[in-house]
Amino acid sequence: MHCIRMLAIIPCSRSLTKTLLKSLVRTLSISPSRLLVRSMAESASSPFKKIQIQRDDTTFDAYVVGKEDAPGIVVVQEWWGVDYEIKNHALKISQLDPGFKALIPDLYRGKVGLDVAEAQHLMDGLDWQGAVKDICASVNWLKANGLQKVGVTGYCMGGALSIASSVLLPEVDAVVAFYGVPSSELADPAKAKAPVQAHFGELDSFVGFSDVTAAKALEEKLKASGVPYEVHIYPGNGHAFMNRSPEGIQRRKGMGMPDEDEDAVGLAWSRFRAWMSRYLSP
Repeated sequence: MHCIRMLAIIPCSRSLTKTLLKSLVRTLSISPSRLLVRSMAESASSPFKKIQIQRDDTTFDAYVVGKEDAPGIVVVQEWWGVDYEIKNHALKISQLDPGFKALIPDLYRGKVGLDVAEAQHLMDGLDWQGAVKDICASVNWLKANGLQKVGVTGYCMGGALSIASSVLLPEVDAVVAFYGVPSSELADPAKAKAPVQAHFGELDSFVGFSDVTAAKALEEKLKASGVPYEVHIYPGNGHAFMNRSPEGIQRRKGMGMPDEDEDAVGLAWSRFRAWMSRYLSP
């Protein structure tokens, strides 16, 4: 278990956080308000198994769903935390043919942002180096529990961390990232070591993080890395276009993202399945 010895020399990714937050606040015209951080309530009927993973001197919760002997995929949260939407994604992944075992590490240690201000506060306080270590520990947990190959996927903040994992974690066998690119301080995609597939919305307005310019810059860096890669841009779609639960749709509309494109979502899932099946097959 390597668990990123190199992280000790990488400065914390504060500029990415500040850039994204300024873009979000400008887009949503929101001023910081009282921040109420709430813990996520667990449902007794949840299909997820809650486990604990230890790394260094900390322990964190994680949520596992899927077939025991299926290839593993670590699913990394958006800035909201481990809420209903990231669990929806993990459940969907576990059910994709031929089946995957999905694991969500709780990077916020039980805290969930219920509105933009709370999510902003949580992501602003995230230790990005520590988050990559959590992902490393999650990959190693899956491999220690019998899985030969493990991929990483993530959305928004988690998408950026997924790409960082392809650079910093030799344990990772494949990555699919949705609308997020890491800062150069955290990881340079030109040094990616695992195959990367990335998805972006054409109308995404988060400049330098997930807009079209960021997507095309990522594509150039992945080309330089020499690893297999795909970068897909979906016309007419904005940020977080994969969030299709009724609650997620309403949340996106409240954030000024009214686009709904089930065909794009279906195509993205099809590409996801093909990529992970190709690189995680025994």
